[in-house]
Amino acid sequence: MFVPRAHTLSPSLHLTFAHTSGTMSAAYLLLLLVPAISAQTFHWGACPIPEVQSNFTLQPYMGKWYEIEKLPDIFGRGQCIREENTMMEDGSVQVSYSQVWDPQNHQGKRWYLEGTAKVIDPQEPAKLGVNFLSFLPYTPYWVLSTDYTNYSIVYSCKDVFGIFYFDFAWILARSPSLPPQMVDQAKRMLISGGIDISNMTPTDQSCSV
Repeated sequence: MFVPRAHTLSPSLHLTFAHTSGTMSAAYLLLLLVPAISAQTFHWGACPIPEVQSNFTLQPYMGKWYEIEKLPDIFGRGQCIREENTMMEDGSVQVSYSQVWDPQNHQGKRWYLEGTAKVIDPQEPAKLGVNFLSFLPYTPYWVLSTDYTNYSIVYSCKDVFGIFYFDFAWILARSPSLPPQMVDQAKRMLISGGIDISNMTPTDQSCSV
């Protein structure tokens, strides 16, 4: 039975961009960013501060996660989005984020973002910082609840002097789908944390790649 609990996470990522056949150029990245910024979820005021995963352990969180639903985010504008996490010897995490971008023009090829996640404060092991490129600031990425084997609920928010903020939320799963009741309970948890999920949309996970 899926019972959302309050818990903490937030990854620190430094990502390089690669396609199956080579590196994604900075110019291409900027083309992705410009329209994506307009698709982010914008609010006036300061970020909500939902409860996060307590006693979070990084090792069981490793492996593959499929995106089930999300609020609009900068990079996730394709289909069949997933991430795969691998623990490194130094305690950091190698992160492989991928999606099928523009399947009509790219014949359904999968594009990858390669990065590294690490714990920022050892006193809060579930909180990490995420940085997609060196010229971008670190961004919070919090796991609000996970059972490690079925689902994860993730939230990220950045505000500007408490005047306005952009936030992101993801419902992830170990398989390409989750039972509707689990998705509904995940959404209720986000709402209970003061998060507006009115723009949340499902992610197509029907690709063959």
